[in-house]
Amino acid sequence: MNALLSLVAVSILVALAWVGGSVASLRSVFGIVVPAAAVAIFVVGLAARVTRWALTPVPFRIPTTCGQQRTLPWIKASWIESPWTRAGVVVRMALEVLLFRSLFRNTQAAMTAEPIPAAGQDAHGAAPAARGLRRLVYGEEKWLWLAALAFHWSFLVVLLRHLRFVVEPPPAWVDAIAAVDGFFQVGVPVLYMTDVLLLAALGYLLLRRLVDARIRYLSLLQDYFALYLLIGLVGSGVLMRYFVRPDVVAIKELALGLVTFAPVVPATVSPFFFVHLTLVSVLLAYFPFSKLVHMAGVFLSPTRNLANTNRMRRHVNPWNYPVKVHTYEEWEDEFRDKIKAAGLPLEKA
Repeated sequence: MNALLSLVAVSILVALAWVGGSVASLRSVFGIVVPAAAVAIFVVGLAARVTRWALTPVPFRIPTTCGQQRTLPWIKASWIESPWTRAGVVVRMALEVLLFRSLFRNTQAAMTAEPIPAAGQDAHGAAPAARGLRRLVYGEEKWLWLAALAFHWSFLVVLLRHLRFVVEPPPAWVDAIAAVDGFFQVGVPVLYMTDVLLLAALGYLLLRRLVDARIRYLSLLQDYFALYLLIGLVGSGVLMRYFVRPDVVAIKELALGLVTFAPVVPATVSPFFFVHLTLVSVLLAYFPFSKLVHMAGVFLSPTRNLANTNRMRRHVNPWNYPVKVHTYEEWEDEFRDKIKAAGLPLEKA
């Protein structure tokens, strides 16, 4: 039901964008007002969420570690998996952000039933039926890591390639990225490797949620909505590049007008582009309030950005306030006579 409702929601967005791009009186709304509002929501929402995270106190060091902590000199410590220096934290964060190190170590668990023949015979002399032994089995799940890595890096490359629509003249390094991305040229136009990887990765992530019963049970409506939104966004871009040839000059004129605050909607812009632009706008507006904001949250996560120095120095909670305590010495003085009468030892004679 969650997958179906999300698909219906994205389909409605696509239909509205198509109508908005086809009706002359609505083209300015979907070409100027909607993108501008989406950018404003994205900037304000992301800034508010990051500010709230940054102002949240972290009184204790709670880094997630999977290696030996630094203790005695003769015990070898893991300076990346349990870093105690700033350099170790930087390396660990870089591996997490660039290569998804924690996801690479992700495992999957499943219950398996193994038939084990039972010994002996029953009252009629027949061998009893085999009994099933349920066992918890762990295994690697590298396909999820590979799909996530392919999606994020391909999406980044596509974003960098799109700079040629909003920068005039485009930087030389943008053309270099496009040349490397399209090195495997198949016909005209050039087939970009990132387009194929994006569709393949999103398809795998969606099928994984639909096919696996356990993941489907845990998946929420917003999980499917984000996937369908990204599939629609990438799919519309692929359609415009390889199948429906839009007016690229008019699209660049519209994009340059948006970034220079002099918007104009050329009459030759295809409704396909309005579908693509509307999905981009919805993604921007939805980003600060969804799970997709982990892109910014990973840098502010105390489980990742803190050094594990709990044994090297004492960390005192700054929220602690003076509390009247009853020490053992005071308790012993209070019950000294009873302790002596019971024959129990005293710390202070």
